[in-house]
Amino acid sequence: MKHFFNRRENIVTEALDGLLLTSGSGRLARLDTYPEIKVILRADWDKSKVAIISGGGAGHEPSHAGFVGKGMLTAAVSGEIFASPSVDAVLTAIRAVTGPKGTLLIVKNYTGDRLNFGLAAEKARGEGFDVEMVIVADDIAIADINQPRGVAGTLFIHKIAGYYAEAGENLKTVAGHAASAAADIVSLGMSLSTCSVPGQLQEERLGANEGELGLGIHGEPGAERIALQPVADLVATMAERLAAKVNHSASYALLINNLGAVPPLEMGVIANAVLSSSLSRRVKLIIGPASMMTALNMNGFSLSLIRLDGGREAALTTVVEPHAWVPAVEHHEIKIVAAPQTGAKPNGTAAISDDGQSRRLITALCEHLISLEGELNRLDGRVGDGDTGSTVATGARSVLARIDMLPLREPAATLASVGDILSISMGGSSGVLLSIFFTAAAKAMAEKADIAAALLAGLDRMTFYGGAEIGDRTMVDALAPALAALASGNVAAAAKAAMVGAESTKAMKKAKAGRASYVGERDLEGVPDPGAVAVAGAFEVAAAMA
Repeated sequence: MKHFFNRRENIVTEALDGLLLTSGSGRLARLDTYPEIKVILRADWDKSKVAIISGGGAGHEPSHAGFVGKGMLTAAVSGEIFASPSVDAVLTAIRAVTGPKGTLLIVKNYTGDRLNFGLAAEKARGEGFDVEMVIVADDIAIADINQPRGVAGTLFIHKIAGYYAEAGENLKTVAGHAASAAADIVSLGMSLSTCSVPGQLQEERLGANEGELGLGIHGEPGAERIALQPVADLVATMAERLAAKVNHSASYALLINNLGAVPPLEMGVIANAVLSSSLSRRVKLIIGPASMMTALNMNGFSLSLIRLDGGREAALTTVVEPHAWVPAVEHHEIKIVAAPQTGAKPNGTAAISDDGQSRRLITALCEHLISLEGELNRLDGRVGDGDTGSTVATGARSVLARIDMLPLREPAATLASVGDILSISMGGSSGVLLSIFFTAAAKAMAEKADIAAALLAGLDRMTFYGGAEIGDRTMVDALAPALAALASGNVAAAAKAAMVGAESTKAMKKAKAGRASYVGERDLEGVPDPGAVAVAGAFEVAAAMA
């Protein structure tokens, strides 16, 4: 795994300075104890209220320093990657921010953190500081364990403790609310990979079709390995485990946490799955999905639940200064707004009709294009963005799904209908281009019943709007010669011309249209254009059925 860094020993300090430089002038500061002691604190802190300190090893960003600010943490103490900060570092933070009202330490339940924060608390008390400590142990992954790990649910405690401290409550009250809340949190994680530490060799213990349930936020092994499944099934398993630990008559806040490397698109799918699961009816507040307590670049997520009462709900919904905290939203139903109605029928005035030959041809073409999905994606992954196969297959599936609604006895109306379907269902520029192709061909076919001439008319409009010509390394390199050959009435000759045209794109060193136009000659060499390959495949099927 590749990483962006300068020197491994400077990663944490440079990352923290990056946070300070981008957090807004005058909001955060650091103590002048770098690099041995890394403490980020509120620049405006006047010690008039209870201070809230948390921290731990780096690698969980934006935790913990990202949550320093009015309404949450007063200071965060950072160790090196996945290493607890030293006793001296924690004690220095306590000395820096503790005033007459004292300090609360919020600690995740790991041995190193407990010991270092605990000894620092004892030393601080010996120096006359009023210090309390709350340990968060929210992970339910491993059953019957005496010391559950502290994971993303810790963020609930940051927010709740910060709320009561900001309200001016005394240390006993703040600590009491924090400890009570910590006892009412459950969390569970799921990942498809371990994490990679910059400067270290990554050892991936999971197979290509394996995921891990309940692994820790430092990449430590989970409770069990499970087969890769649709996300709804994975979430259902997690929901079942979490549901067994909650009060079914209570309402909860849900934190959907990205462990580092799950793309936003997939996090949206996960959020939908969670809020469609058995947990949904117990959820009142939602926080996320967002990267809040990460494990470097772990390709996973975690779910955390905290039982709500009036005070906790107020604490979790109050606006705070740190940007890393994602505001809680009320659980709600999806609002749907009716789309404008045009009054036009999808097929114009043509009625639904059947024709065995047309049905067989369209079905065979669509099924073949669907079968090419993986290969076309592979080719496009080398010369484009890797989605040609999926885009083409989506269009083909949409046509198949609507085949019973087509006016198959009327070629012109059928071409128009296919154009309409592709314009709606087939994404990307190829979907628009093919919609133009079929729409223009339909118009020509209605004027003169000559399929070859109609398709050439469609090609003319498609190249006019798309701008591609023969030699530009696009599907036109296969489609244009094939349609020219089809004008003679020979489908086999058209299929051969399409194949030759697709093969010719292998030798084209520069693409002049499409995503491949952004790719260098070295990456294009020897790879056919995937759109041209799809066209050649379609003509091959047509020839076989002629």
